[in-house]
Amino acid sequence: MAPLRNQSAPSPTFFLVGIRGLEARSPWASLPFCFLYAIALLGNSGVLLAIVKDRKLHKPMYLFLSMLAVSELGVSLSTLPTVLGLFLFGVQEIGLDACLSQMFFIHCFSIMDSGVLWAMALDCFIAIYNPLQYASILTGHRIALIGSGIAVKSILLLLPLPLLMRRLPFCRANVLAHPYCLHPNLIRLPCADTTLNSLYGLFVLLCTFGLDALFIILSYTMILKTVLSITSRDGRLKALNTCVSHISAVAVYYTPMIGLSMVYRFGRRASPLVPSLLAHIYLLVPPLLNPIIYSIKTKEILKALCKLFSPKTT
Repeated sequence: MAPLRNQSAPSPTFFLVGIRGLEARSPWASLPFCFLYAIALLGNSGVLLAIVKDRKLHKPMYLFLSMLAVSELGVSLSTLPTVLGLFLFGVQEIGLDACLSQMFFIHCFSIMDSGVLWAMALDCFIAIYNPLQYASILTGHRIALIGSGIAVKSILLLLPLPLLMRRLPFCRANVLAHPYCLHPNLIRLPCADTTLNSLYGLFVLLCTFGLDALFIILSYTMILKTVLSITSRDGRLKALNTCVSHISAVAVYYTPMIGLSMVYRFGRRASPLVPSLLAHIYLLVPPLLNPIIYSIKTKEILKALCKLFSPKTT
């Protein structure tokens, strides 16, 4: 068992790092990061407000999309303080409690993201497999239960992670590989046995991203089977077109996440720049691109956004 932390010992401090290999250009990196964060926050806030204000969009597909916007806003706001603090003001230090809190919120909202993507795959399947009973199956009450279940599951699964990290001693140079705190990075730093932490982290990974990815694959297997049974070519194309936005969102989310996981586990000889860039892509690109994807592919969202941001006429 790992020794308990000495209560009289000072709390450890962690040092954040920008993009590895480009530290000398960090002040210049703040400009594109500020721009990209602004687009991500504005895009997801716009989609969320458009859905909330337009009663025509109070349908299952758009309600799930609003949940996705909330979780992606959470991811962006969780990383924003330390990223901009580092790039704009050169603030590298972060305390243990602040670091563990940030780690909790980043991973919690990321798990919610994954859960909502699975719920959206279920929505696509029901819309194609049983369109006549779509509204009666996905009622507002059931959608609220699904959303609440995703949030509660994420919080309960993530709560032990910071507690397990808090019990470990840190006695080396606590330099993080990113401008924010991630569990795969933090778990390398304690000078004690981290087997329990690693096993629980793997358990969380399998129970969330693993199961969500499996359910998404099963949903699309059933969707493809249903689409192939449609005799009309136009009908097949119309059915598949309803899933294009969601497929794009899944690809944007899971591709960098899988790449980052592979680099952490098997790419120890890779350049430090690789995991650094992948982590930025994983946490920033989905919140940035998903509002754009859904605005382009969904006319109702585009109309609602235009109505939301257009000047009021009297």
